[in-house]
Amino acid sequence: MNIYTAIKSLVAYAIKNDMIEKADEIWAINSICQVLEMDSFEDCEAENAELEELLDSILNYAVENGLCEDSVVFRDLFDTKIMGILTPRPSEVIKKFNALYEKSPKAATEYYYKLSCDSDYIRRYRIKNDVKWITKTEYGDIDITINLSKPEKDPKAIAAALKMKQSSYPKCLLCVENEGYAGRVNHPARQNHRIIPIKLDGVDFCLQYSPYVYYNEHCIVFNAEHTPMKIDKAAIVKLLSFLEIFPHYFVGSNAGLPIVGGSILTHEHFQGGNYEFAMAKAPIETPFTFKGYEDVEGGIVKWPMSVLRLRCESKDRLADLAGIVFNAWEGYTDEEAFVLAETDGEPHNAITPITRMRDGKFEIDLVLRNNITTEDYPAGYYHPHPEHHHIKKENIGLIEVMGLAVLPSRLKAEMSDLAKAMLNGDDIKNDEILSKHYDWAEMIKSKYDINENNIDDIIKEEIGIVFTEILEQCGVFERSEKGKAQFVKFLESVI
Repeated sequence: MNIYTAIKSLVAYAIKNDMIEKADEIWAINSICQVLEMDSFEDCEAENAELEELLDSILNYAVENGLCEDSVVFRDLFDTKIMGILTPRPSEVIKKFNALYEKSPKAATEYYYKLSCDSDYIRRYRIKNDVKWITKTEYGDIDITINLSKPEKDPKAIAAALKMKQSSYPKCLLCVENEGYAGRVNHPARQNHRIIPIKLDGVDFCLQYSPYVYYNEHCIVFNAEHTPMKIDKAAIVKLLSFLEIFPHYFVGSNAGLPIVGGSILTHEHFQGGNYEFAMAKAPIETPFTFKGYEDVEGGIVKWPMSVLRLRCESKDRLADLAGIVFNAWEGYTDEEAFVLAETDGEPHNAITPITRMRDGKFEIDLVLRNNITTEDYPAGYYHPHPEHHHIKKENIGLIEVMGLAVLPSRLKAEMSDLAKAMLNGDDIKNDEILSKHYDWAEMIKSKYDINENNIDDIIKEEIGIVFTEILEQCGVFERSEKGKAQFVKFLESVI
């Protein structure tokens, strides 16, 4: 496709998807030509091609004419600049969102999510490459993903980043200043990024979608100010307030401590979306009523981690009780259960809260977390244990707590190579990359009669089993009668 056709077709794409209007066509063509340092344009017929193909043609032209380095990071910076021209201004997006919200919250979020995809802020053509499957367990259907949509930095970008002056603008990837930001090799471009202002319990917050969506309409809700994460009753009230605005979404937060928390603890934010996770489907297996809060349904959830579910028609009553539970857990110690509130002044107890509306009632799952480390478990005792690090050794955050594994991209190639090695009888133990999977591979061979028709499905099934065991390891109370008694002992201590 020549450059003129690519430009004309990209502008036609933007008109078709209501990003710009027909009256903007000539202006849009000339604006793109300016970025490409073209001083003329030959009119032509637009082609109905995929966005990825159109951008690829434009990027190839930019590379060939010395406007862009030929590497994924530099190409991403350049094509985002192009898409920024075609993305409606923030004021336009907010105005349309609010108008649709008057009809229904769902209509507003559907528009906003579609725009986030159409503008290439969410790169759909990368996300479709993610590997996904479901593993059936005693706790329900666990979602497993190997995420491939986030590009790895290439040597050119790494070298360029080392030469760059450190910048504190924007302060982090969640700050409002990212909207429209041109980016740099060590910070993604965001010219096509738009945010929606909202208020949670009187505090200015913003709604956006994650560019690396792990599930349907994966959104991020962040404080308009760059302020640290703090999970307390006030945070719980904000989560429940979000449900009043968007009752069709769930929303939750990572815990506020390292190891059991998220990757960005410096900026208060929550994650939500239009998806029902396995944990939300899991039933209460041990009902529990708190004295003075008989109007709040509660109980221990049948889940590999330690989860207390509370449900009530009153947002304020639910927030009050959840706040009491949170404060009680922060200071709770049970040495027999190896739950220590602190050691040497360092706090260990935290909670991952997840909220949703169900049958007209507010519902909150309080997932009890503890980030203590030991000599045998320096990365965290309630953390993936070393025998599972060949599959995953990263923190278990909010999304995974709910039953969606986000596994490292390395696994796609490793599992393919491992399957071939197992079928061929290769020396896995002495293979530089595959050796970490040796014990696991031997277990699989002893458990199954493997062949080329079933090996891939078996490996996926066993990865799902490993992830479920990891979730059990992250539960502060064991999945046993003894563990249940210890959990109930804590609940009885709350009030």
